[in-house]
Amino acid sequence: MSLFREAMEALQRHDYDFAARQFNAILSAHPGERALLERVRVYLGLCERALRERPAEPNTLEERLTAATAALNNGDADRAERLAREVLAEDPRHDLALYLLAAIETRRGDYENALSYLGQAIAISPEARAQARHEADFEPLRDLEAFRELTELPPSGSPPGPRRPRRGAR
Repeated sequence: MSLFREAMEALQRHDYDFAARQFNAILSAHPGERALLERVRVYLGLCERALRERPAEPNTLEERLTAATAALNNGDADRAERLAREVLAEDPRHDLALYLLAAIETRRGDYENALSYLGQAIAISPEARAQARHEADFEPLRDLEAFRELTELPPSGSPPGPRRPRRGAR
């Protein structure tokens, strides 16, 4: 039965919307198959519960950034990256989104991109350099000369660069 197989594959992918539609189609198409319908109702209940418990997608920049930070802290770097990139699509100079991408790339071992994102974040918000010096995610970068150059305090008398109001810390 291909409907059941498709529904189960969708359930395993966590595509609860599609799986629920397929399970409902089975309920309609096979009203006399008691054993099958009992299993389908159990799986449909799992889908419905997952859909009810699924957090709403964040709408504002700040909600996306908060969700991205939470996703990264929960080990979901892909979701964190997607949300941070959504923030950057709306505000390409969002220092915290760039900082978050630096942390994501560091965790992935892409130090070159991590340093690039971190450099952009610091250029926008120079006070991020102090936070970066103490950020646990950047531990693998600490011995790199490029990281030290980014996070050193500028010589006194040098202009600190453009400032952007901080919106919170990671």
